[in-house]
Amino acid sequence: MAKKFLTAAVATAAASAIIGTVVVAAAKKYTASDLRGLSDALLGEAPVLEEHDVNTDGRVDVFDMTEMRKALTATGDYAENSFYATEDNVRYIGRNYFADNVTWLVQSGSAVEFTVNAKSAEVTIFGDGNIESAPDYRPRYAVIVDDEIILDETMSEESKTIQLFSGETAKTAKVKIIHLSEANNGTIGVSEIKVNSNAAVPVAPTMPKELQIEFIGDSITCAYGVEGASSGEPFKTTTENFMKSYAYLTAEKLGADYSAVCYSGHGIISGYTSGDKNTDSLVPPYYEMIGKSSDYAKPWDFSKRKNDVVVINLGTNDATYIDKDFDTRSPEFVESYEDFLEMVRKNNPDAYIICTLGTMGCTAEYPLIEEAVANFKANSGDERVMCYLSATQTAADGYGSDWHPTAVTQQKSAYVLADKICQVLGIESDQIGLDMAADAVYDISIDKSTGANAATYFSDYDKSFWINMVDGGPSAESIEAVISGIELKKDGKYRLTFQCTTTAGKELPVIIRSSDKSEVYFSDTFVGDGEKTPFEAEFTAPLSDKSADIILQVGGTNYYNVTLYNLRLEKIG
Repeated sequence: MAKKFLTAAVATAAASAIIGTVVVAAAKKYTASDLRGLSDALLGEAPVLEEHDVNTDGRVDVFDMTEMRKALTATGDYAENSFYATEDNVRYIGRNYFADNVTWLVQSGSAVEFTVNAKSAEVTIFGDGNIESAPDYRPRYAVIVDDEIILDETMSEESKTIQLFSGETAKTAKVKIIHLSEANNGTIGVSEIKVNSNAAVPVAPTMPKELQIEFIGDSITCAYGVEGASSGEPFKTTTENFMKSYAYLTAEKLGADYSAVCYSGHGIISGYTSGDKNTDSLVPPYYEMIGKSSDYAKPWDFSKRKNDVVVINLGTNDATYIDKDFDTRSPEFVESYEDFLEMVRKNNPDAYIICTLGTMGCTAEYPLIEEAVANFKANSGDERVMCYLSATQTAADGYGSDWHPTAVTQQKSAYVLADKICQVLGIESDQIGLDMAADAVYDISIDKSTGANAATYFSDYDKSFWINMVDGGPSAESIEAVISGIELKKDGKYRLTFQCTTTAGKELPVIIRSSDKSEVYFSDTFVGDGEKTPFEAEFTAPLSDKSADIILQVGGTNYYNVTLYNLRLEKIG
């Protein structure tokens, strides 16, 4: 008899309706594999079958998922049981490899996630040869239970058993074991999950998220040195934490699953170098593999979980080679970047590809990426690819080990990337964390009819804006610093910050208004008090405006200077 196929309702559309109790259908014994099959069907990644209609209402939706989970937790006698971290029992996140009853978490952020219904539970973790490295260079990992980190350490033993929880009564907990350092420095193995439970299926995979993002990068994506004390501190796995990477934070903000392929010091045509081309440290030759080391240099199955978005953040290490002979070496980078785009597209036929560069500078190389993307689009007709220049890290946000991005910089990068992903996928972005003045235009407005006159200089390097009043005119509004192109959303909450150097005690009106001056959204007064006096204020926008102006009124006084630094208008709510 042919299997009957049903039409699945979109999971997210029905999720909020799970409020009632539905009688479970006939007393069928379900397994973790059944749960995974239903999950894949709801996500559109597998056919919807008649047996997926658990509550027999003629539809397959999240109500069936609820009832299947109830059936999975049907009780019996308490007993000790063990389960291996196979895909029947846990959900794989990122590129993992299973062999000899151990799931190896290969790449940065690679993880397993599962639910446990039991009185107590423990898991056995394995280390690889890198446990023999010096203490600061061993693989780092974390164990998370119900969103609380219960263990964060480097692996120094061949194997160890970790208690997840223990009590007198059974409970259901979500468990995640994640590789925090990078593939260059070893892997973490997850093996036996031992439980004391009376549940029919004590260990089961968590449900995949609707959106899947892949991140391809170098040390920036690995979160190299994100917890380093200063720029002078060298690399250590103990300061590398993928959960503070822009990649992980972007996925968290969008409620997405992720996969990472990233190696510190690697590039497109050359890895980091102080001289000759470094062809030992390239990402493209290993992109189609689980990992670079011989144990994991096996083909990656891209059909396991199709990516909706692929982010490429490469070129920073190439710059150490290209910059030594820019004109001669640039064409090779452009051509090789195009070739890599073709490889990424071949393996991700339906994904939107986003290319970026700039967090650690290398802005000279960004136009080469623009050229490669333009060539790829022209040659292939593929419009589902774009690029943007990442904001360069600043001294104000600090520097991690070896001048790498801090947690503050990584978070800001995540806010921007999440917004870009929303734009390409047609999802409304909340813009939270974005600097609405990041791409603003700095200019000056002088009422010359009053005799006012001033000279200005804007530095792209640190976005400082210097204004020298020769004749200030009769009032403050005679000369205005104008920062234009600011988007505001009605009822959005914003924080305006900057530093300003000017005459001590000097009062400068600060205004945010419409470009035609008809609407004022915010007003305050800055008072000078020495070098780089800080200013901070918060407000709620009463109206939406696609192109408002931030104004600093500096007129009314002759022969004095004003220098504006680090202006930022952040959406905070």
